Order: sequence, then C-alpha cells, then structure tokens
Amino acid sequence: MGRYVARRLLLTIPVLLGASFLIFAMVYALPGDPIRALGGDRPISPAVVAELRERFHLNDPLYVQYWEYLKGLFSGDLGTDFRGRPVLDTIERTLPVTIKLALVAIVFEAVIGLVAGVLAGIRRNSFFDNLVLVSTTLVVSIPILVLAFFAQLLFGLKLGWFPIAGTNEGLYSYLLPGLVLASGSLAYVARLTRTSLAENLRADYVRTARAKGLPNRTVIVRHTLRNSLIPVVTYIGADIGTLLGGAIVTETVFNLPGIGREVFNSIRSQEGAVVVGIVTLMVFFFIFFNLVVDVLYAVLDPRIRYD
Repeated sequence: MGRYVARRLLLTIPVLLGASFLIFAMVYALPGDPIRALGGDRPISPAVVAELRERFHLNDPLYVQYWEYLKGLFSGDLGTDFRGRPVLDTIERTLPVTIKLALVAIVFEAVIGLVAGVLAGIRRNSFFDNLVLVSTTLVVSIPILVLAFFAQLLFGLKLGWFPIAGTNEGLYSYLLPGLVLASGSLAYVARLTRTSLAENLRADYVRTARAKGLPNRTVIVRHTLRNSLIPVVTYIGADIGTLLGGAIVTETVFNLPGIGREVFNSIRSQEGAVVVGIVTLMVFFFIFFNLVVDVLYAVLDPRIRYD
C-alpha cells in the first residue's frame, strides 16, 4: 500500500505540470489586452502599458512566459496579478469560503443521498421508492442556475428561512447555497445507492445470511450496505474534488467570495497567474481525493489489495 501511494503521489507531478501548461496556454490565447483592460474607460499612457507588459513578460512568447511562471512556482511563488496582489493571498482569502461551502454540500450529499438511497433500495417499488426516483430525476433535469434563483426566491425572500447573499450570518449563510450546490450530486448518490443496494440484496451471500437466521437489520448493515457503498464512495470522493474546484454559478448567485467566482472574474480580466494558480491547486485536490478513495476501497472491501 505504501509503495502504491508513493507511486500515485509521484504521478501527480507530471499531471500538475500538464494541467498548468494547458490552462496557461488557454489564458494566453484569449483575445484582448489585459493591461489596457486595467484602466477601464480611462486610457493608460503608452509608456505605462509598455512598462507593465515588460514587467509581466507579455511581450514574450508562450514558452518564455510559462518558464518564468515555473521558476516562481518552484520557489513557492505563484506570482502576482496585474494589480500587484500576490496570487497566494488571493487563494488564502477565497479558499476558506469555498471549503465551507463544499463541506456543507458534502454533508447534504452524503446524509440525504445515502438515507434516501438506502430506504428506496430496501423498499423497492414502494411509494417512497417511486418518490425518490421521480424527485431525483426532476432535480437532475433542472439547471443549477434555475434551482439557485428558485431557492433564493422561495426559502430566502418568501419564507425568510435563509439569507440569500453574502456570508454575514456565518455558517448559516452557507446552508442554502450548500443545498443548491449539492442538489445534483445528492440525486446521483441516492440513485446510485438505491441501485447498488438493490443489486446486492439479490446476491447469494445475502440469501445465505438470511438462511442462517440473521436479522434483516444485520444482513443489511453488516453484509449488504458495506459492499453497496463502494461505488458511492467513488462518486463522493471524486465529487469532493469537483466541489472544491469552486461552484461558479452558486457562488455568483449567492454572492459568495469563493474560488469559483474568483476564477470567473480572473478569466474575464485575463489574470493568467491567478487562473493557473487556482486551477493547479484544484487539480491537486482532485488527485488527492481520488487517491483517498482508492485507499478506502481496501477498507470497505478486504479483497482489494494494491501491490
């Protein structure tokens, strides 16, 4: 197991380098002049434009700009934006907001999704099972932008249960956007848990356990549920990395100053260093949580071993 983890960690180096180069190249290909965009409607003198372009290596070809970025990256410097603010400070300011939002979403996704999926899998073809199937299909079919505005209107403005924007209410401010962010994943977790549990309930080892006279609760909790969680853990683990990548729509609608909204604003203003730094960090999170999922496989199923 130790060698497997070390090998996977070593493989993250070329993946991170490749991801950072692709993002850098895409930002480089965006049309427009980011230096002139700094002034907005106010013109910037040609001398200042020339000085800034030289300082940020914008006159150099792509490979030279990327090499300058790598030199700073290897020394722990993620660079600065065009306003002179360090990218690391931007990440430190926005990442906690996204982490809180992602944690709330994961709790909703895991708790509601697993409970609904288990109950639907145990009671197949019942009213509750049909309710779960219909409701999850409905949630998945609605764009998250529509869900976000509907949740704001109903639960925020009409009922007044939750704040509709900002983080002034502390953790309470993250409940509604967290539920909206988790809605699609929650539906997938519920359906995946239901399908996996229903399939395992028909397995030979479950019939054997029941033939031995074990209570139905023991059969489900100890024998069936553990094997049924393997594909669910896979999905949730991959989804954690996705959620930490930032939810652009959710953070924008609910006015949360997180990673997703920062990436969106940086792309609009062609802040290449900010975009590359944040996306590279998110790729690392995604790889790390996928590694955690692979390790959990061996815990959930002792038959799985890594050489």
